[in-house]
Amino acid sequence: DAQGRPFMVIDKRAAAVHVFDATGRLTGTSPVLLGSARGDHSAPGIGQRPIAAVRPFERTTPAGRFVTASGRNLDGEPVVWIDYEAAVSMHRVRATVAHERRLQRLASPSSADNRISYGCINVPASFYESVVWPAFSRAPGIAYVLPETKPLHAVFAGLPSVPDVQTVKMRSRRVAS
Repeated sequence: DAQGRPFMVIDKRAAAVHVFDATGRLTGTSPVLLGSARGDHSAPGIGQRPIAAVRPFERTTPAGRFVTASGRNLDGEPVVWIDYEAAVSMHRVRATVAHERRLQRLASPSSADNRISYGCINVPASFYESVVWPAFSRAPGIAYVLPETKPLHAVFAGLPSVPDVQTVKMRSRRVAS
């Protein structure tokens, strides 16, 4: 349902983003940094609070389908807004605090250490400049942020029912016999 727009799928469990053009062709995949707290919603009113007032358990990256918009953050840097009201955007990783090791976290083969942001989605600068910004700077796109604590159907209503793994195994045994 991207309606002919470029779209991205952010897989929070894998800490990765997959970017597609308006025809559905994959244009790039990259590791991402996510909100330090697990969860699939944003705290009410979080986008209107100063960042220093955001408590550790509120630093989530919300799940859902979002219409993106290009813009600038408070520092004037270009961002792709995922959820403007909650102040969640995708932007270049900022490695300004050495002990956070953001660049090393992005390069790590494990997704377990990719939880560090206040909720924004950080990507490598080269990926942002070569894949994200060209696709999402000119017109709105769609961002699908997959849930990590809620069932997929609870976040994306109207999806076709997907049988569980056990049902698929039983069906495939019947077909093979």
